[in-house]
Amino acid sequence: AGFIKSPLSQKRLTQDSVELYCEAIGNPIPEIQWWFEGNDPNETYAQLWDGARQDRVKINATYNLHSTSTIYIANLTSDDSGMYECRASNDPDRNHLSKSPKVKWIRSQANVFVIERPDIKANVAEVSGKLVLTCNMSGTYSSIKGHEWMRGDKVLHTDETDSAFTSYTIEGKMEEHSGMYECVYKTNPEIRGQVNISVAPQVTAYKKSEHGNEGDTGVLTCKNPSFPPVTTWSWYKNGQGDLKNASGRYIIKSSGNKTELRILKLNIEEDTGDYRCNATNSYGSGDATVNLRVRSRLAALWPFLGIVAEVLVLVTIIFIYEKRRKPDEVPDDDDGGSAPLKSNATNHKDKNVRQRNAN
Repeated sequence: AGFIKSPLSQKRLTQDSVELYCEAIGNPIPEIQWWFEGNDPNETYAQLWDGARQDRVKINATYNLHSTSTIYIANLTSDDSGMYECRASNDPDRNHLSKSPKVKWIRSQANVFVIERPDIKANVAEVSGKLVLTCNMSGTYSSIKGHEWMRGDKVLHTDETDSAFTSYTIEGKMEEHSGMYECVYKTNPEIRGQVNISVAPQVTAYKKSEHGNEGDTGVLTCKNPSFPPVTTWSWYKNGQGDLKNASGRYIIKSSGNKTELRILKLNIEEDTGDYRCNATNSYGSGDATVNLRVRSRLAALWPFLGIVAEVLVLVTIIFIYEKRRKPDEVPDDDDGGSAPLKSNATNHKDKNVRQRNAN
């Protein structure tokens, strides 16, 4: 057996995770095991298995043409610091309890250093119509080579200062920029703090006015683009009670920052009107109104019937006009050209006949 990829030493913060990768080849295909030795002088190597350390350790291995194995450790603590060893062997007696393997296990090692996470104090404040986000790091940390401010995967600001304090300013109000922001310290390992701009739900209707045909299913939708997410959604109609407790024609589906009200078998008399969606989170509540208009099933036919009527009227006018128009007269030149020829021919014939009789 031989290694074609070995695990790499890494630095991590407490509460982070780490992943080590190992790959070996051989004939037959070798087995891969993971072992660990802590930093305590009296501690010896112990084999790791999937689910160890209160299920924080996950090991995944595949044996196809060659061997690959990954060990993943979540929610790191200082006790996870130490030497991790990837072992590979394809000796048939490698796991025998009494026989010694003819071929020894080959080994590849990597150190994992788990550093205590520094404390970061995050804050957001409104100053003269602007939002000022700040992070201030205290405790032991490696040298700082700069900062980044991020929202999701988007970098908002970057600098190369070495200060433990960093800030970012946003133009506007909290309701316009709510969400999760991160201050990133360019250290080894990288240190991140989180700044949340939290507001009550800013509910908006997907469409302020919806239309539906009688007998069909009506769908009304509301959403909340602000942070934090909504914990409770409710629907009301024209000041009535919660529709969740109404008749079985109402179906409410809510997930996170979106809610949907479905009304089965729409009725013109009962269902036309204003509907209000209400959202609640830990910072308050907000709502929006959707107007529903229910049309008769025949309403969709009126435009088509109007077009048909217009066509019929147009055809009738054309028909009447054609009937009343006089037929065109044939010109005199067309009839007089041949008639005299026929008359002359007849006269000549009669004259010849008379002459023969006289003789």
